[in-house]
Amino acid sequence: MNSTSGIILAISLIIIMFGMGLSLTLSDFKRVVSYPKAMIIGLICQMLLLPIIGYFIAISLSLSPTTAIGIMLLAACPGGPTSNMLTYLAKGDLALSVSLTAVSSIISILTIPFIVQFALEEFSNESMAITVDAITMIKQLLVIVIIPVGIGMLIKSKFEAFANKMEKPVKIASAIIFILVIIGVTISVKDVFMSYLSEAGLPAILLNVSTMTIGFLMAVLFKLTRPQAISISIETGIQNGTLAITLATIALNNAEYSIVPAIYGLLMFITATVIIFIRKPLGIKDELSLEKDPAN
Repeated sequence: MNSTSGIILAISLIIIMFGMGLSLTLSDFKRVVSYPKAMIIGLICQMLLLPIIGYFIAISLSLSPTTAIGIMLLAACPGGPTSNMLTYLAKGDLALSVSLTAVSSIISILTIPFIVQFALEEFSNESMAITVDAITMIKQLLVIVIIPVGIGMLIKSKFEAFANKMEKPVKIASAIIFILVIIGVTISVKDVFMSYLSEAGLPAILLNVSTMTIGFLMAVLFKLTRPQAISISIETGIQNGTLAITLATIALNNAEYSIVPAIYGLLMFITATVIIFIRKPLGIKDELSLEKDPAN
């Protein structure tokens, strides 16, 4: 992708993250203290287990450097706004989902550069050696993630009626932008996309299914409610693919690293749909322990 495409991609992500900010309040961050058990389990699954699973998938399948780095880049990213929508449709704990998305997005500003640097050192061959400027990447993440979310939250706190009115249109726009990003990536690397599809398809679906399953089982193991288990499962398995694609294009300057996130972005909706339709027979407690404050 050229510089113009990179700018368009960055603007697209900024719009998506701004939309997420319109749905957040400070209460979503306070739940870390108010309801620590579910939050801690969710964050462990998302911030720790997800990259570990991505790494073992990469080495177990002996993936090419480009695909392996793409998997790790994706695994380093937090959940995205899409996970909140899917949690709602699956009758999960929406408050927990929103809180996990918000907190993991903040934490990932610090973790992404180091996970990506590890992946580059572990999987790059000599001809494609590249290093990550952690400070520069953190600055980029601040601009395309934290600042738009912060502006959205500020508008929410100062002009709540306007924010509530805009929340749905912005979410729809975000979904359309996400689809256009996937299409754009596919077109930009069309010459190599099909060759990577055969290799990247399996690890992408394995990452999605295994992380969603482990997230759910961890919640069951620690006796969380069914809505909480659904939320943690979706938050662990539905990553911010747009962020991964943007970082591949802008920070790493290699559009081929974005192929795995693009494929993953399509496959994750299939598994999420399965969860939505099988939620009834999951067989654990159904009551909610986190209630979404009406003001949120």
